[in-house]
Amino acid sequence: VQLQASGGGLVQAGGSLRLSCAGSGRTFSYYDMGWFRQAPGKEREFVAAIQLSGTSTNYADSVKGRFTISRDNAKNTVYLQMHSLKPEDTAVYYCALRARSGWSFARTGYDYWGQGTQVTVSS
Repeated sequence: VQLQASGGGLVQAGGSLRLSCAGSGRTFSYYDMGWFRQAPGKEREFVAAIQLSGTSTNYADSVKGRFTISRDNAKNTVYLQMHSLKPEDTAVYYCALRARSGWSFARTGYDYWGQGTQVTVSS
């Protein structure tokens, strides 16, 4: 499985970005997907997850109401739309695929990871 994240960049506080994660090597629609982020000196943390059908989503409290996760199974792609960005959202963002049954919001619950894309929010 290969996951390729893209869409990061430098944005001012209050701005928006949309991250994309393109997958290959598996039938994408069979698996739950997640986004995580890691700021310098901090642990990698959960941001959002979406179930295989796209009907159920879950978010970290810190991003609820500002971020939206979605997926297009026909394109093997998952997205993270980010609005009202804050300097504390600055991190490397990773997409991940869970190749097991059940729902998970833990880093250890995911089996394949993309390479990460840097998001920097200036104040």
